Amino acid sequence: MISRRGFIRLVGGSILAVLSTASYAVGIEPMLLTRVKNYRLTPARWPAGLQLRIAALADLHACRPWMDPDRIASLVEQTNALQPDLIVLLGDYVAGMRLVTGWVHSSEWAAVLSGLRAPLGVHAVLGNHDWWEDRKAQRTGQGPTIARKALEDVGIPVLENEVVRLEKDGEPFWIAGLADQLALLDRRAGNTYVEGLADLPVTLAKITDDAPIILLAHEPDIFPEVPDRVALTLSGHTHGGQIRLFGYSPVVPSRYGNRYAYGHVVEGERNLIVSAGLGCSMVPVRFGVRPEIVLVELGATSV
Repeated sequence: MISRRGFIRLVGGSILAVLSTASYAVGIEPMLLTRVKNYRLTPARWPAGLQLRIAALADLHACRPWMDPDRIASLVEQTNALQPDLIVLLGDYVAGMRLVTGWVHSSEWAAVLSGLRAPLGVHAVLGNHDWWEDRKAQRTGQGPTIARKALEDVGIPVLENEVVRLEKDGEPFWIAGLADQLALLDRRAGNTYVEGLADLPVTLAKITDDAPIILLAHEPDIFPEVPDRVALTLSGHTHGGQIRLFGYSPVVPSRYGNRYAYGHVVEGERNLIVSAGLGCSMVPVRFGVRPEIVLVELGATSV
């Protein structure tokens, strides 16, 4: 039988452990040095002569103190140092939460992102918060959003149901970017009903040859509809759940739960990579899922 003193020690230790964990999740892990998560793969029917390095940045959620311009600048420097052939931005540049000490204006974060450098350029899609936080876009039900204009003002093209054909070492490939799948809120319904603007069939119909396709889609929930024709889908949005223990996330903003919460997912011949992202959404908490830059090496042997 446990003594009174032993019981007090047990309770005190438990409380200390909870407080320490909470402090780490709020004050430490969201601010940890960003890791580089590397994936090396060769999708089915990928051209033998095409080796491609893609750096992907997702879910900045620019705000103070969690993701201020100085931190974004360090991410830009870290990304450039990877020497990718191509850089893609997967959406959610705006804060998306109220627990901040200050806002970062779109002109600030966009100006810093303009420092990204890659031989085949930088290409972006938008995320749900880039739409949700734009009152005019929500009121009118259409863009261009403030986030899109900010990116385009610094020379970064934004793909919303659009495609671009690129070439490396004489081998062509396509980047297809979807508009956001959760773009419009119905505020009369308490922000619970959303309407997407993504149109996958229309987007893929713009492909004019049989070169491989890389699809950029902020939310991974589109993946069951993606045809085998697409070599790789890159997504963000989930943040890996922001809390992830033993490969499981208790809360995932996806109707598929943990199926597309994080990492490399292979279904048939189709490949999906979901980034854990860089910032925080709704609440500034990360535990077991560090901020990351994704580096994808296509045409390389998987490890």
